[in-house]
Amino acid sequence: MASKTSPFAFLQQVKAETAKVTWPSRRETVISTIMVLVMVAFASVFFFLADLAFGYAMSLIQGASF
Repeated sequence: MASKTSPFAFLQQVKAETAKVTWPSRRETVISTIMVLVMVAFASVFFFLADLAFGYAMSLIQGASF
């Protein structure tokens, strides 16, 4: 069973742990955000084209008369 911690002690521990965090610089944050947006754009174009290709293939398969 976990030991009980008072809310005041908990907040002190949170403050101590937050002080240990290495926060990214503004430049690193901007670069990371741009990289994420570029990758999202590439992924969305890829999946859009894949959806079109699969849709076209399915229409050919379903439209084929045997």
